[in-house]
Amino acid sequence: MAALAAASPGGDEALEEDEDELEPGLDEAEAEAEAGSGARPAGGSRGAVLTRRGITLRVLLGDGLLEPARGVLSIYYLGKKFVGDLGADGTITWQETGQVFNSPSAWATHCKRLVNPAKKSGCGWASVRYKGQKLDQYKAAWLRQHQPNAPPADESLASEGEDEEVLEEEEEEAAREGRAPVPEPVPAKKPEERSKKQQSKSAVEPAGTEHGAPAKRMEGKARAPVRYCSLGTRDSARNPQTLVEVTSFAAINKFQPFNVAISSNVLLLLDFHSHLTRSEVVGYLGGRWDTNTQCRCTCEWVPPPRPLHHHPPRVPPVLTVLRAFPCRTRLGDAEAAGAVEEEICQSLFLRGLSLVGWYHSHPFGPALPSLHDIDAQMDYQLKLQGSGNGFQPCLALICGPYYHGNPGMESKIAPFWVMPPPEQRPNDYGIPMDVEVAYIQDGFLTNDVLQEMTLLVDFYKGAPDLVKFQELWSQDQTYLDKLKGSLASRTPKDQSCSHVLEQILSLLKLSG
Repeated sequence: MAALAAASPGGDEALEEDEDELEPGLDEAEAEAEAGSGARPAGGSRGAVLTRRGITLRVLLGDGLLEPARGVLSIYYLGKKFVGDLGADGTITWQETGQVFNSPSAWATHCKRLVNPAKKSGCGWASVRYKGQKLDQYKAAWLRQHQPNAPPADESLASEGEDEEVLEEEEEEAAREGRAPVPEPVPAKKPEERSKKQQSKSAVEPAGTEHGAPAKRMEGKARAPVRYCSLGTRDSARNPQTLVEVTSFAAINKFQPFNVAISSNVLLLLDFHSHLTRSEVVGYLGGRWDTNTQCRCTCEWVPPPRPLHHHPPRVPPVLTVLRAFPCRTRLGDAEAAGAVEEEICQSLFLRGLSLVGWYHSHPFGPALPSLHDIDAQMDYQLKLQGSGNGFQPCLALICGPYYHGNPGMESKIAPFWVMPPPEQRPNDYGIPMDVEVAYIQDGFLTNDVLQEMTLLVDFYKGAPDLVKFQELWSQDQTYLDKLKGSLASRTPKDQSCSHVLEQILSLLKLSG
């Protein structure tokens, strides 16, 4: 996944920032700071004028607690690091792009939205560090100096739990760079309170797999899904294969951060791949990420329900999924996985496509993400984001080909995206979000798709977990009938390649 993400040409446009989501009171605070930034009176008289929110970077610079310099400011968020320069006028210049921000909250909100576009605020004074120390600590030092007799402030700009999250991110970054983290006067956390993050895996090892053996679902053992709100904090005793219901953006009063359009040929190929074996399969998704235009396909875009909002609605950028790239390898076969990913990487490059996501199957279960799927998707989102300064989405698709709970014969193919947990609860699981999509009906089957289907049949031919297509799937339908019925809704209207498709399905019957 990392190699493919690095080779994928992603968009570098930053999402628009809402001014009213910055820290309240900043304008008044700046005015106060300018009015009082001259002589420094003794006895803290200026401290009696400024409130906690009125203490700005200009105030701290004017009183000598901070000094302007390059690279002294930093943010750690969900495994990513941002570095900024502190100007003598209290502005922050982000080194990567040269953008200038007037406050820690403005910079933190902008940077965090690049990783998580659903982020509403940045908790800037708790997230931004000056030479390794949180800016909140410099604000507290100013208050102790100028208001020694004042009672402790009741309000804090940091959300509850923000200190823990920022500390965890710094420790993670320090471990990656092989250095010791900057010591902080924060009480040590109990081991059970630490986030139990799984090591990231290649996309060729999705949920429910073990090294050295093909993954096989227990066909007769249905797993009842749970609601996200019932999960709570991470628990090592919880089964990572626990299925979780997805949450709609409208249910939590948020906008879907990007629109999605998917080609019918993509669905046909991944549906075909998922039907071939009783084990889980996996593949990549190629497409384009366009932040400047709306969907230009011939489909009729039906936007998801929008919650009421006082802003004019923004048209989200469009992610178009144009090609599926099945991984023809056994899950857990790391040696073969590298060669397969390199081949897919070359195919993406030659077609001028970006890596935009991945898919996998739950052969006999519902198309809902497991806890392992949620962690894997969150990891892939961060990897695909890379070091670019623009938000780059990563879409996940789950196919449930043989789940008897699906209505009719058509497989359920469910798209989802993971929203990071609230900052005040950094040890919770990510939130699996239901993604509204538009489907593009392709006019014909491409040679690429037909060739890929033939290669897949050849790869699984003779395998012990190959589906026996001549056997009964239900009382009066064979597994081959089930496959044909599911593909029927995804087959293009142009039937010029129908004879080739029939030949491929005939090969399956013989192979099974």
